[in-house]
Amino acid sequence: MDKESLTILKAEVETQLGEIENIYNRLEERRQEKGKIALESTAYQLHNLYCAFEDLFKIVVNTFENHIHDKSQYHIELLKRMSMPIEGVRPPLISGESYMLLDNLRSFRHLFRHAYSYELDERKIKIVIEDAIKLRGKYQNDINTFLDSFF
Repeated sequence: MDKESLTILKAEVETQLGEIENIYNRLEERRQEKGKIALESTAYQLHNLYCAFEDLFKIVVNTFENHIHDKSQYHIELLKRMSMPIEGVRPPLISGESYMLLDNLRSFRHLFRHAYSYELDERKIKIVIEDAIKLRGKYQNDINTFLDSFF
C-alpha cells in the first residue's frame, strides 16, 4: 500500500477514535444519573459505542479487503475479520480479548435495536457497561499496534 493511502487511513482511524472517545465520555455522564430514562440513555450510548466501532471497522475493510460477501451475517463477519491477520495485507486490528468484549457489545446493540416492547434489564446493562469499560482500556493499544505496523 502506498504512503498516501496509509496516511489517509491513519487520519480516518484517528478521527473515528475521537468519535469513540466522545461516546465513552457521554456514557460516563449517563452512568452517573439514576432512573429509567437514564438507563435508556445509557443503553442508547452503548448502542452508539458499538456502531462507532463498526464504523472504524468499515474504514479498515474498505481500505484493505473491500467487501464482506455474506450480508446476512454482515455484523459478526465484520467483527471476526477485524480480529484476523490477513497475511500480506494487514495485521489484525483488534486482539482476541477485544473481540470478545466487542461481540458482547454487538449482541447488546442487536437487542437494543430490535427490542420494541422489551424492558431493559438494568443488571444486564451493568454487565455490558463493565465490558465497555474493559474495552476502553484495551482498544487503544490494539489500534496503536495496528497503526505502528505501517508507520
